[in-house]
Amino acid sequence: MAMTEERPVLVATEADDVTADMVITELNRRDVPVVRFNLADIGENLTVSARFGTCPAPVVGQVRTPSRTADVTQVRSVYWRRPEWPTFPHLSADDSRFAAAQVRYGLGGTLYALGGPLWVNHPLRVAAADYKPAQLVLAQRLGFTIPPTLVTNDPDEAREFVHDQGQAIFKTLRWTPYTRDRVPVTGWAAPVAPDEIDDSVRVAPHLFQARVDKVADVRVLLVGRHTFAVRIDSDLLDWRKDYSALTYTVVHLPDQVDKALHAYLDRMDLVSGSFDLAVDRAGDYWWLELNPNGQWGWLETETGLPMSAAFADLLAQGDRR
Repeated sequence: MAMTEERPVLVATEADDVTADMVITELNRRDVPVVRFNLADIGENLTVSARFGTCPAPVVGQVRTPSRTADVTQVRSVYWRRPEWPTFPHLSADDSRFAAAQVRYGLGGTLYALGGPLWVNHPLRVAAADYKPAQLVLAQRLGFTIPPTLVTNDPDEAREFVHDQGQAIFKTLRWTPYTRDRVPVTGWAAPVAPDEIDDSVRVAPHLFQARVDKVADVRVLLVGRHTFAVRIDSDLLDWRKDYSALTYTVVHLPDQVDKALHAYLDRMDLVSGSFDLAVDRAGDYWWLELNPNGQWGWLETETGLPMSAAFADLLAQGDRR
């Protein structure tokens, strides 16, 4: 019989997630009960049972793993890290699509229906915040300088834009798993020249952007009202390409930039986010993008900043104060 936890924190993530482990360790230090699960474990290792319209509470029920049970009416917060939705490879294509949809809208829908817990972050809010064109518009409205950007599937317009910028880059609009010759590859930000643009651009919208004449990058993690800012020095256009080439320095953001980032999260109804900014030779900050569920564990290891403790405090508290 699984042990029913009192006022637990739900942690939804994949099996191997060092970042989630760091937060759970901090929650354990605070004696806060945790029920960890992965959506892909639905079946023997994950059970959901919820009732609606049968009692005064809008929803009652449980989420159960082999060792833990969470009463959905008692959940204090949900840490939605990087759970994997099940794919059901043992079923036929039609049956697997059907089963996957039932999990998304049954288990997912039950969790989304919980009105009490604090979400870090709610997956529907994460999805809404993940559109780069909308990010650029909101960032500019909040006072950030954004690089001139073109989203198009018109190759002639793309060539003209890239030519006019002098130095331009191409970025993916959304990261997706991708393999070439069975080898996983990642789409880094990369320089692009007008003569590299051909009619294949017509297949889908592409994002082209003026290259910022930066001297450094800044990764900013916001957790509740906390700000953790780290300057990343390298000679790389995209610092994610080679972590061994990076130097880290903890920095203090200008108040105006800090307030604008928190305002951004407030507008998107998020309580945490990882922002990428660039600093130019004049010391001015440029907006690049937001990852509403970005990685940060390695930054705590490199800098000693108490990021996981801030997450644990937020999740243990269960509200936005």
